[in-house]
Amino acid sequence: MMAIHQRGHLVIRSAALLAAAILLAGCNNQTTGTATKMATQGYAFAPAAFYRFCASDPALCSTRGKVKAVDLTPSLEAELASVNISVNRRIRERGDRSSAGQADVWGLPTAEGDCEDFAILKKAELLKRGWPASALLLTVATLGGAGHTVLTVRTSKGDLVLDNRTGAIRNWSRTSYRYFARQSQSENGKWTRIRT
Repeated sequence: MMAIHQRGHLVIRSAALLAAAILLAGCNNQTTGTATKMATQGYAFAPAAFYRFCASDPALCSTRGKVKAVDLTPSLEAELASVNISVNRRIRERGDRSSAGQADVWGLPTAEGDCEDFAILKKAELLKRGWPASALLLTVATLGGAGHTVLTVRTSKGDLVLDNRTGAIRNWSRTSYRYFARQSQSENGKWTRIRT
């Protein structure tokens, strides 16, 4: 982790590492212990707006690649937390009806957007930093009957959720959502059903 044990004492290597440890405190508490991964079975329908978006920006919809789970080192964990918080802070949440005049429009936001736009921007930011597309999966869920989209990142610490509703990164099994489907890792352009 960010700190080392030395003769029974916890030693932080530098002020920068201490700041990163504080930033990730919520994330580390959520990702330690059982590293659970989503189990999938069969195909699922993607939201119709996903296909419209992918026709104009296929790179952001891709799941091509051989990496099935990122080995989550402390520096990569810090990068994940930084992207999640940065996007959540700089994009204002606004529904599609208000901003686009339609019920469901997926896109790469510049100033405002709704849940799927946040997830797409987080995927774009991580891709720019060299994260593999095959481990960055757009995922749909429900909470109280309302639909919601998050970015699932497949890691050695389980499937972690980047959500516009919180700065904390949590294992998917430790959220309140009922997960429905996500992008397939093995078949680009397909979605798979999540077994809960």
